[in-house]
Amino acid sequence: MLDFDRYSRQVPFPGLGEAGQRRLAEARVLLVGCGGLGSVQATLLVRAGLGWLRIVDCDAVEVQNLHRQILYDEPETGRPKAEVAAAKLRQANSAVQVESVVARFAAANAEELARGADLILDGTDNAATRFVINDVAVKHGLPWIYGACVGAEGRMLPIIPHRTACLRCIWDEPPAHPTCATVGVLGPMVAMVASFQALAAMQVLIGRVDDLDTRMLVIDGWSWRMRRVDVKAALERGDCRCCKQGAYEYLT
Repeated sequence: MLDFDRYSRQVPFPGLGEAGQRRLAEARVLLVGCGGLGSVQATLLVRAGLGWLRIVDCDAVEVQNLHRQILYDEPETGRPKAEVAAAKLRQANSAVQVESVVARFAAANAEELARGADLILDGTDNAATRFVINDVAVKHGLPWIYGACVGAEGRMLPIIPHRTACLRCIWDEPPAHPTCATVGVLGPMVAMVASFQALAAMQVLIGRVDDLDTRMLVIDGWSWRMRRVDVKAALERGDCRCCKQGAYEYLT
């Protein structure tokens, strides 16, 4: 039975309510990557009362992760992120089913790992994996929430297959971006982007898709600037090889 007292500080919000809380408790999410973005998203959604979460990550905790990856502490360095994260999340909310998979999300296992999910969260740190997520999501009609962060800049985009632009509508091939290893990344920026991702995920999971702003959110944190980029024209071109032509090249 759902413990509404536990969520008594979020249920009164009109956009959620008891009906939304029930839907959230029935929702199933696949989280690909549990580093900076993923650990914040997982924490927020599990504490909010998500029903089921599968965490997929192949990496181990490293000391250079700790300034931004909030689920990990010094004693856990060297241990698999997925396992550490799952154990801590179960302590945060024992009512949520949390499953850990220590593996790289790739073409060979992507569809099986996405089976049963209602939504996919992007907690990755590279464009190639995001294109695999995009193919799986579009092929199976699964909403997913793109997020990226490097330096003091972040981006977030909710993707609803066949309703909004998919990632390949915007970039036909994985774009080359600077990485956290080369230009750094600020912890508050990671938390900001991941929080927007978690909020968008909640809106989708409780059936409030019409409340979503489906423009890409771009944040320049160091300059305190935010802007929205309309990507609708990319969908309307109609030449996307993924969502328009059904060519799921990153799954092969």
